Amino acid sequence: MAKRYDAVIIGGGHNGLTTAAYLARAGWSVLVLERRHKIGGATTTEEVIPGYRFSVLSYVVSLLRPEIIRELDLPRHGLEILPLDGTFTPLPDDYLWRRDDHAWTMREIRRWSKSDADAYEEYGLLMAEMARFIKPILGIVPPDPTSLDPRGWPPVASLLRDFGRLPRAQQQAFVGLMTMSASDFLDQWFETQPLKATMSASGIIGTFLGVKSPGTAYVLLHHYMGEIDGAFRAWGIPKGGTGGVADAIASAARGLGVEIRTDAPVAQVLTTGDRATGVVLESGEEIAAGTVVSAVDVRRTFLQLLDERQLPSDLVTEVKSFKFRGSSGKVNLALDALPDFTSLPGYGEHLRGAISMSPSIDYMEQAYDDAKYGRFSRRPYIDMIIPTLVDPQMAPPGKHVMSCFVQYAPYHLAEGTWDDQREAFGDAVIDAIATVAPNIRDIIVGRQVVTPLDMERTYGLTEGNIFHGELSLEQLFFSRPVPGWARYRTPIRDYWMAGSSTHPGGGIMAANGRLAALEILRSRKQKAA
Repeated sequence: MAKRYDAVIIGGGHNGLTTAAYLARAGWSVLVLERRHKIGGATTTEEVIPGYRFSVLSYVVSLLRPEIIRELDLPRHGLEILPLDGTFTPLPDDYLWRRDDHAWTMREIRRWSKSDADAYEEYGLLMAEMARFIKPILGIVPPDPTSLDPRGWPPVASLLRDFGRLPRAQQQAFVGLMTMSASDFLDQWFETQPLKATMSASGIIGTFLGVKSPGTAYVLLHHYMGEIDGAFRAWGIPKGGTGGVADAIASAARGLGVEIRTDAPVAQVLTTGDRATGVVLESGEEIAAGTVVSAVDVRRTFLQLLDERQLPSDLVTEVKSFKFRGSSGKVNLALDALPDFTSLPGYGEHLRGAISMSPSIDYMEQAYDDAKYGRFSRRPYIDMIIPTLVDPQMAPPGKHVMSCFVQYAPYHLAEGTWDDQREAFGDAVIDAIATVAPNIRDIIVGRQVVTPLDMERTYGLTEGNIFHGELSLEQLFFSRPVPGWARYRTPIRDYWMAGSSTHPGGGIMAANGRLAALEILRSRKQKAA
């Protein structure tokens, strides 16, 4: 007789693996089913070019919740985060280089603007306070505003009390962060174009918006909440690539008894009446389970794995209206030497951090202008990382890999298809880099161009959205994924959500998976009481 599991998890990305680990920690028998040949989802390391290993999609870590690292003892399972030292913004004839060394950074900003240097420290303190204030929301299960049950509201009431205790200036700043564009918010503080443009970039990640679009200031804060070893706004590279995060969580899960199967795509969630009872694989194999958890996005969770006739019509309408609008692509380069930037030639510490193609606010907004009309950006914003400078095992000796995250690459093109335009997109990225590092074309030995369509086809990211849906204000907290269904539950009993379409959103955070598991366990206790 086939084994029946307490829980089956659909999707072996970092959130699905986290849910599995926490349920197994509570004594449940758990099976994780991953459609691809390896775990990780968008958090994966792959040897695309012989000898060169890439973090194919996600490439840096900051938001991974410290309580998950602690509770699952991830360092014991191989997790090691290697810090990135600052951000280098090259221009054809100058540069801006902010480092983790505060005194250095202040001198560098003062080279551009004395007033910006004076404002920079005050801005950093404000954003740290804003991050401390809003950070608890990452650990809150959103209340249901359509329900009369008061039990979900105490954490929100606590946040409101904390807001009331903030100084008036911080209250005003928080309102600005909730309503303004990243560009307008930063204009209140700074005048230096490369500084404003580079800082504003965090406000557009995961959105089909420009730096001048209202609402992007919050996304800036969302990324500011990341921390490494207690330092806000710190970013790092997992040793072995971002697949190292998924591997560590998977190791912890296996140590707790979780079974993980790859090459096991799920075709359908089995139901009896209004209750989930298991899954059917594309092979036809049926697996019975007391609880089914979907760690894939909301559209796949409801409209592909279920028959929509099983769901309330208003929920179906909301899910169909949920915005994905993938806006980014990735170009991974195998190099036989390092890029040489004209504004700061040769090897140096400036290559060991993030390298940001963001010379001005107008440059960033013009990149968005292309995307608005269904074209990839001819002069894109690019965030580059050379992980081999801190983790040499990612390439052969003396060689390097360079990760290029690119905005904008709209999923919906006005003309042609991504299959037709993939290489032209890759060329546009190389051309942009060449304006500040002319040797780039001569040192490339191979490249991988990943379009939004590739992200959908290969990694199951609907419309190529890296966060399982935009991080726009109307799709956050108790509206993520849709109002009334933000507590990881679904209308099908014993069928739950744990992917990045749920609160608190996307990024290598794993909070979604942990919160979903805790809600499932809490629900089971309530039933037993």
